[in-house]
Amino acid sequence: MSVCDTVKGLSPYQGGKPISELQREFGLKCVVKLASNENPLGIGQKTLEAMQQAVSEVDRYPDGNGFELKQAISKYLDVTTDMITLGNGSNDILELIAKAHVCAKDDEVIFSQYAFVVYPLATQALGATAVVTQAKNFGHDLEAMLLAITDRTKLIFIANPNNPTGTLLTDEALHGFLSRVPNSIAVVLDQAYVEYLDTAGVAIGWLKEFDNLIITRTFSKAYGLAGLRVGYSISSGKIADYLNRIRQPFNVNHVAQVAAVAALDDQSHLVRSVIANRNGLKQLQEGFDKLGLSYIPSSANFIAVQVKDAPKLYQQLLELGFIVRPVEMKNYLRVSVGTSREISDFLEALKSLL
Repeated sequence: MSVCDTVKGLSPYQGGKPISELQREFGLKCVVKLASNENPLGIGQKTLEAMQQAVSEVDRYPDGNGFELKQAISKYLDVTTDMITLGNGSNDILELIAKAHVCAKDDEVIFSQYAFVVYPLATQALGATAVVTQAKNFGHDLEAMLLAITDRTKLIFIANPNNPTGTLLTDEALHGFLSRVPNSIAVVLDQAYVEYLDTAGVAIGWLKEFDNLIITRTFSKAYGLAGLRVGYSISSGKIADYLNRIRQPFNVNHVAQVAAVAALDDQSHLVRSVIANRNGLKQLQEGFDKLGLSYIPSSANFIAVQVKDAPKLYQQLLELGFIVRPVEMKNYLRVSVGTSREISDFLEALKSLL
């Protein structure tokens, strides 16, 4: 059987270990998952009620164009609906963007050393050339990325806040970067964690200035819809048209579309989620300080903490019922914000192992 060499060399994306898997593996009754940057508050009541009603309609295909959801996003962000592309999570959107802009093996895709794992996966799957720039203080080195641009560069990925480091680029730095990137190169600004920022809407205004800018967002984090897989991008109408040509029909299911509309309409739940996240980050940081552990200051809903032997500690935490996330930075573990009780229990477990 013939299989593309690029596919043979791929390693599948590994999500955070499921709670049920850990329970089976170690016979645990109580498991705390702090690995996948999920919303510890769950979904809001309005969203839950909308989902319950939508379940009775799943015998019908979803709206393939996502009319209601696009209208809701359009109103929320003050953009036109022709600028919006819906995806099965923002991962789906990122892959669509890569497919639309990367056409040949010598095409180059630029991203940072410590970046979201989907960027290299999408690049390798297309057989393109990954250009990885060295991180600067665990974040993006925008000058290095500019210097890496060649006449073969087709796409640049930037996550802000960044995953898995939580680092944040200023709006001034990003705008200056965009102004220096040739207009022929697509730039993805991945804003999966943007709702946790005070200046969440600034980049949307840049779309009028930069035709090559594509902003991606998700309902999986602050809105608590990780299990439904809803993401979207905002771009020029021209880019959105190309993305919509290659996306799968009905790529966002009916319940997910209804839930996302309801979530956008429930800003009070979003505010509670953001406040809980801010408090959770503070609790984790104070806990790490007491334990004498270094960490990377985070602007997202997780924090990367430095330990002596990350692989060993990760396994020990699993055995105690705590799931965190190993990351590519040597001897760092990424810890998602949980509830106050979950964080307290985790810190106690961590203390017992150090």
